Amino acid sequence: MVVNMSKGNVGKLLLSFSLPMLISNCFQQMYNMADSIVAGKYAGLTALAAVGASYPITMIFIAVASGFSIGATVIISRFFGAEEFSKMKTAIFTAVTSALGIALVFTAVGVGFSDKMLEILKTDAAIMADSAVYLDIYCWGLVFLFLYNIVTGIFTAMGDSKTPLVFLIVSSVSNIIFDVIFVRNLSMGVAGVAWATFLCQAVCSLGASFVLYIRLRHMTLGVKFRIFSFGMLKTISHIAIPSILQQSFVSVGNLFIQGIINSFGYAATGGYSAAIKLNTLAISSFSTMSSSISSFTSQNVGAKKYSRIKEGFRYGAIIVCCTATVFTLVFLIFNRSLISIFLENTADESAEALKIGMRFLLICSPFYPFICLKLTADGVLRGTGNMSGFMFATFLDLILRVVLAYILSKPFGTDGIWFSWPIGWVSATVASLILYKTGKWRKMTDSE
Repeated sequence: MVVNMSKGNVGKLLLSFSLPMLISNCFQQMYNMADSIVAGKYAGLTALAAVGASYPITMIFIAVASGFSIGATVIISRFFGAEEFSKMKTAIFTAVTSALGIALVFTAVGVGFSDKMLEILKTDAAIMADSAVYLDIYCWGLVFLFLYNIVTGIFTAMGDSKTPLVFLIVSSVSNIIFDVIFVRNLSMGVAGVAWATFLCQAVCSLGASFVLYIRLRHMTLGVKFRIFSFGMLKTISHIAIPSILQQSFVSVGNLFIQGIINSFGYAATGGYSAAIKLNTLAISSFSTMSSSISSFTSQNVGAKKYSRIKEGFRYGAIIVCCTATVFTLVFLIFNRSLISIFLENTADESAEALKIGMRFLLICSPFYPFICLKLTADGVLRGTGNMSGFMFATFLDLILRVVLAYILSKPFGTDGIWFSWPIGWVSATVASLILYKTGKWRKMTDSE
């Protein structure tokens, strides 16, 4: 069901809109978490480390898919809010066509250079072969990854966060089932978890695309549009390119950090692999809510309802910080149990990996409310088109984390790497809040 968020109670709208998106994100993260859990439990620590070693590379692909989807969502939301359905439909088809083209390029690069990328990350020889197998299969499924992200973004732009949730629940549950069958029953190892993800993501993306096509056909019947427009692609790119760069540079930064972690051995890689999946579940949940704030903001910019933007920030901050508090408490109290889900209980290396993963959660999770405030402010900045400020705050976080990870890892080991996260988050949060308070969009609000 499409929802016009330029009308109605702001708090209720954001809560009802963001809650399905939050649940969707949790199920989406189950893809990667299921891969790691099943690999670690049924194929051993080396299999878990192999999946983890590929993680920062796969995150670059996800960053590009997500960044492009964010750009398209903001523009489509604006046309939807302004009820310019011809431009909206042109933007939708242009975005889908462009996303598929980008996916094909990344598939060629990923399959052709997977071994080289893993070597650059100093991947341990004991897990190199399995890491390459996982990464190759993952890259063959990039078309479905990009397709799902862009289709989900289109649903979100039109105020519908429930339809993608239905597909994602079915796909995620199926992914877990196939993971277990392929790895435990068929002994396919790392390749099994990769093929399970490939198959379930393909079904999910194609099903969602079909429903979107039917929805658009009925909603905009008779509306003239273009299948592809370079002008529209330029408009989308104004938001998409900074979003892609922001998310990609963060992922590239994580590549450097992964290289540092790998130098401590595959027990450290395995522990980090478990902890970072849990951390990603939390951060991506906050980012999902930030995207809902962007859609809300962009629809209201299109409808010229500027006074609602401040309300959106206030209610959005409350919702996302409450979510952060839950994650923080769970990770602080149950960190041992959560990390243990990914690991066997028999090997000495698993005990070391458990200790390392627990320390990550204990050090980083108390600072989740800070990153939440940053992401809420970023949602408003992105929704109003203030991309330069949005990128500055993110790059500040990235640079501090990478530099401090190198510096602090020497005297403090892996703990020093983990400390770089909260320092970067707090610094970037201060920058984002200042930019939110001094942004040009506030002049539009005050002059309404």
